[in-house]
Order: sequence, then C-alpha cells, then structure tokens
Amino acid sequence: MKRAIVIGATGGTGAAIVEELVQRGMQVTAFGRSRAKLEQIATQLGNPKHLTIAIGDAFQADDIIQASSEADVMFHCANVPYHEMATRLLPLGEAVMRAADQIGLNVVVVDGIYPYGRRQAEFVTEDHPKEPHTRKGRIRLQFGQMIFSNRWKNARPLIVRLPDYYGPTANQASYLGGTLNAIAKGKLGFFIGNMRVPREYVYLPDAAKMVVEIARNGQAYGQEWNIPGAGVIPGREIVRIARSVAGSTKPVIPLGKIGLSILGLFVPAMKEVVEMLYLTSEPLRLSGEKYERCIGPVPATRFEEGIAATVLQLKGK
Repeated sequence: MKRAIVIGATGGTGAAIVEELVQRGMQVTAFGRSRAKLEQIATQLGNPKHLTIAIGDAFQADDIIQASSEADVMFHCANVPYHEMATRLLPLGEAVMRAADQIGLNVVVVDGIYPYGRRQAEFVTEDHPKEPHTRKGRIRLQFGQMIFSNRWKNARPLIVRLPDYYGPTANQASYLGGTLNAIAKGKLGFFIGNMRVPREYVYLPDAAKMVVEIARNGQAYGQEWNIPGAGVIPGREIVRIARSVAGSTKPVIPLGKIGLSILGLFVPAMKEVVEMLYLTSEPLRLSGEKYERCIGPVPATRFEEGIAATVLQLKGK
C-alpha cells in the first residue's frame, strides 16, 4: 500500500482514516464534495505535503476514477443519511465499485453491524448469521452482497464492520457524536436509547488504526472484518465523564421511540432511528478474535481517556 484515496474524507470515519494515513507518512488523497471541509481537515493536520484534496461526487464513477489515478487502495467511507438509505446507498456503492474495478484497486469498505440482525451469541464473529429483521438491515445486507459480487473482475474488496463509535471527528450521523458535541459546547444534549444499558463503542482513532492495518494485509481482501471497541459502557457513565471534563451542568435527555418520532417531524433522519432502537436495549458486541489472530493486538483506548480527549477537542473547535 503506497498511495491511498479516502472517499467520504470529511465524514467521521473518513476523517479519522485520513489522519491515520497521514500520520504514517503515506501519500493520501482526501476525496469529498466540500472544498471548505477538505481544506479544514488539511489545515488541522498541518497541511502536510503528502496529503492532497480532490473535489468530486462519490455518486459519479468518473469523478472517483479521475481522483484515483495514482492510488493502489481505496477506502470507501462515504455514506448517505438514514432517510435516504433505501434509494441512495446501493447507487453510491455501485459507483465506487465501478470506479475501483476499472482501475483495479483494493477497496476497503467501511460498514456497520445492521446486517447481523439480533445477536445470536455473546460475541459476534464474522461468521455470525446475517438475518436482519429491519429495513435498513436488509438494505445493508444487499449492499454487502453487491460489494462482493462476481461482477467485479479487477477490484479486490473487503468490508470492515464498526459498532457505534465516538471521537473528535464523529458528527451528527453517529449516535454518540451529537451527544458529546452538545456536552462539549455546554448545551442541552440528547442520548439515543436507554442510558442504563451497557453498549459497545469504538474510539475512532483506534478504529482507524485497525482499518489501516487490515488494509495493509494482502490476505485480508475478499473477507469481512469486525472492528471491536474497548468494551461496553452505559450511557449515563459516558455522560458523567463528558460533563466532568467539559464542566457542563446542562441535562442530557434520553430519547426512546416517542421522543425520536416527535423529533423526526423536524429532523427526518431521527424518525428512521426508531427501528434500530433494538440495538440500544439488546446490544450486540463484536468479537475481535479474528483481528487478533490474523493482524495483532486490538487497540483499546480506555473510555475515560477517549471521551476526555474527544470532549476537549470538541471544546476547542
């Protein structure tokens, strides 16, 4: 792996992977729609010479091809809003895979845990049955099947699956991103789901390290890989740590089905979260056994450290 392109570089996972690649001294192209956001990322990283930005539309294969001419690996981190998943997720993936197939790239696709459906084991391995019972889970399953389609003769894909995540680059698209940002800014916050149930979260800088290590392993392609977090933690403990670091006394309100439905009248994506609430009451925890066996030790920043670092960086923005 000599030169990488990150599709969706301004999103939560994309920005974290760009930073990890830059820190490793790799030649990186950050691809996205917004020049201002891409330039902001470059500035935050000190405008390194081995980072370039490319403006384009991830739904247009030609835009991706033009930006990827010198790359040998593509990180597909672009996503679509919850309420547009049914109509736009597969076209997005198709465009990325067409571009990668035409050039002949290794492709690292960042996805989530929805295709697994309800957990059938204490720790979910990559071999866990994929039996999604939600609409978004079924769409994500189709997405994964498309990524590994035998239509692609030259692209070599793999899929990494992340649980809920947090970190300085996480945004409103993540369950915890908006919560920690509100606490950091001293504002009223919301927490999606039951705050007493321990759930798995991965710290994005840790996730980026694991994703890049997997991408460097030539034997990893053609497979799926779980990216586990540092453990489980209840929401009220996350809030306690974050408020302590931020010096905030503003309340954080848990949102269940009724609250999300009401909020969804004004923010369409929130209404779409309702069917995924099962993950907040029946948490699914990923197994890191395959990663440890094939790649190495799992980076696991303590929640106290990761949450504190996240809040402090968000306060400074």
